[in-house]
Amino acid sequence: MHDSAYHKILNPVLRDWIHTGIEKGPEFYSTPVGILACQRDPLLRTLDATVVFSVLSSPPPPAKGKNTKKAVLAPTIPLDAVCIEVCLNDTVIFPEGGGQPTDNGQITTPDGTVWNVLQAKRHGGQAIHYVHVQDGNVDRALQSFCPGAHVKVELDRAGFDRRYDHMTLHTSQHLLSALLETRLNLPTLSWSLTSYPSPCYVEIPRGMTVEEISMIQEEANRLVFEGRPIHVEVDVLDPTTTKTVEKTESGRAIGRGLPEDYTGGVHRVVHINGVDVNPCCGTHLPSLNNLQLFILPHTDALSRSSTTVARLSFLAGPRLITYLTSTHNYLTSTAAILSCGTPQVPERVQQVVDDRKSATRRIEDVEFELARYIAADLCRDMQGGDGLFKKHVHRTDDSATALTFLTAISSAFSDTVAKSGTETPYLVVLSSSPSAQLPTNTNVVFILGSDAKRVKEAGDGLKAKLAVKGGGKGSKWSGKSQGMWKAEKDNTVVEEILSSIV
Repeated sequence: MHDSAYHKILNPVLRDWIHTGIEKGPEFYSTPVGILACQRDPLLRTLDATVVFSVLSSPPPPAKGKNTKKAVLAPTIPLDAVCIEVCLNDTVIFPEGGGQPTDNGQITTPDGTVWNVLQAKRHGGQAIHYVHVQDGNVDRALQSFCPGAHVKVELDRAGFDRRYDHMTLHTSQHLLSALLETRLNLPTLSWSLTSYPSPCYVEIPRGMTVEEISMIQEEANRLVFEGRPIHVEVDVLDPTTTKTVEKTESGRAIGRGLPEDYTGGVHRVVHINGVDVNPCCGTHLPSLNNLQLFILPHTDALSRSSTTVARLSFLAGPRLITYLTSTHNYLTSTAAILSCGTPQVPERVQQVVDDRKSATRRIEDVEFELARYIAADLCRDMQGGDGLFKKHVHRTDDSATALTFLTAISSAFSDTVAKSGTETPYLVVLSSSPSAQLPTNTNVVFILGSDAKRVKEAGDGLKAKLAVKGGGKGSKWSGKSQGMWKAEKDNTVVEEILSSIV
């Protein structure tokens, strides 16, 4: 599809170059990025091509810093993979650019060997294929891809499904950004084609109301139902007329301009009929028909230095179907668990949440009452004794708040002692472990005493003999240990620690 209703080359010299360039020989010709076969016809899956050159590829340097952006997970080249870089006279494998990640695919050489293309990247104005040499025989690979060799480059089923997902969402982003700007004067600051099947998003200068989002979605789908055609116009790049990228007051770029290292000499503009005209090197659907854009009904606020931007998420095409299917499955599964119809799920979930809150309050009340009884028993044991009162109380507790309960016992005991007016010194160790004996258990310990020095001494003993990690201040100390609490052995160790303290 050199020139068609979808793809139009405006410059006659450039048009002639595309039609006759293949005849000039591989040593003179490689189609520049901007008018590759995958850009002239994004639905094309297979192409007969000629090798222009091939070289051994150097492994990519490790990424610097931590990548926190949840962007698309592009195909990666393993660090131990041996690759050669292959330039063809043309290709159906899209090299990354314009916010759209690289395709991956296959190349079949004349001997019938199928080689996997792990990535395609733009080097200047050329598309370079990173071909995996599985057996590590680089000499054989370079011979198979010698200049002039005729090969078949293609997208397999998985590769085309990935491409279709990318261009569906890329076209949706153009449509969405155009409507946001023309209807609400909201420029797109950036966009991200996230990893399948997550929603993609555009970043805009402010949040949107539910009514605004609904209006944009309704308008977008009206244009989809009309089946507005899309076409691409290509001309020779004139750097003197290339539009510079606008920036906000904070200096943040609006959209993207041409990369600084782009040397293809091709200016490519994507037209959505009556809706948008935008420079772009990515692949796009020939029509809005069957696109079906869905916008998530909220925006997420993001703070960046002195400015605040918002993120608007959207889905379209196969990714939208996957999203709706998974959401429906979650809903029906939840309805089955709750023994109700899907329309009743929100009401039933709210009822479960309310019941859980009430149950939690009841448990807290019962635990507080039980803590007072346990504290009262400790106080009775302390009465009539001579010298330092020492006691270890171990409990079995499968609650996630076992330490909270021990703290409640400590508080109740301290209050009771204070009210009784007794001056008997004391040192109490409270411990708790789950009922199941598992190496992954978390055991908790709480120490309280009338003397901070003794409390610290007991804590140091637990650290040394039971590997309890913790600390405290003054008359209280708390800690945790991992593993099984062997009652006969570990309780004896605690008693020995208490016995050694005077």
